[in-house]
Amino acid sequence: MGFFKNQFSNVVEWEEFRDDMIFWKWSNREIKKGSKLIIRSGQDAIFLNNGKIEGIFEDEGVFNIDSDIIPFLSTLKGFKFGFNSGMRVEVLFVNTKEFTVRWGTQSPILIPTPQLPGGMPIRANGTFTFKVSDYVALIDKVAGIKQSYLVEDVKIRIVSVLDQLLMKWISREGKDMFNLQANASDIAAGIREDLDMQVMDIGMTITGFQVMSFNYPQEIQDMITKTASHEMIGNMQKYQQVSMTDGIASGKVQGGGAASDMAGMMMGMNMANEMLKNMNSGTASNQGQNANAGGNAGQASGAPAGDHTKPNFCPNCGAKVNGANFCPNCGQKLG
Repeated sequence: MGFFKNQFSNVVEWEEFRDDMIFWKWSNREIKKGSKLIIRSGQDAIFLNNGKIEGIFEDEGVFNIDSDIIPFLSTLKGFKFGFNSGMRVEVLFVNTKEFTVRWGTQSPILIPTPQLPGGMPIRANGTFTFKVSDYVALIDKVAGIKQSYLVEDVKIRIVSVLDQLLMKWISREGKDMFNLQANASDIAAGIREDLDMQVMDIGMTITGFQVMSFNYPQEIQDMITKTASHEMIGNMQKYQQVSMTDGIASGKVQGGGAASDMAGMMMGMNMANEMLKNMNSGTASNQGQNANAGGNAGQASGAPAGDHTKPNFCPNCGAKVNGANFCPNCGQKLG
């Protein structure tokens, strides 16, 4: 009798476990008397009969099918193993962990912007995380027709709608096209909500979505870098003026063409304005210094401001008077 017992017993377990596999189905086989169920960490085992859930087992360990499992199945509680008969039932093993997936735009997304009629070509990359949240929806929409399901299958579904969602949330509320990274958190939050709606019907939930970086075409990135170096972000007119002046200084703008003439005129006007500004500043500074010097001299002599001091020479004959009240030579009254 022991021979028959060993012959017809089997082990129900996830035989092809992979970290990137969301579920795997043990199916089309009979569970014999004396069989064991093995549930490992991070797995749930779902017993199915004719596509309907009979029971869900979440605790890890080794369980006896006869005594530990069948008594808890909804419609199979009274099942009795015969001598040669087994129980035909499917067991769906579900990976309960949270999956992390890297994503990136396959081609540039053209974001509408007034500065560029054809749109701003932008690439982006980041990560998203998801997990199984609804076993009923998972079985109805996916597990009922598939033997297994991979993370790559979910990634394909996500990437197929990601370009449209990026365009939607970047363009929303007038986001600054040249400083998208500052708004990355708001953009990612909006996309996560929309993606969650996309996978809800297959029993998944998006637990997180992150944008690691936005990438511009090289010429746009060069412009942003140069503009930032001159502290003129957003002022394209000043950026063009600085670029033209740099071109003359480096010898890249030469010849007698209109561009060169205008560049020279602009640089000359700038230089003239600077010179005039410096002259005005210097004149005002000198006047202020002279006024201060006169006031200081008056205070040093002890005479009140505005008083006339006696001359050292006679204004009439030119003789030296040495501060006298009358000229000793001609009698001219002094002071």
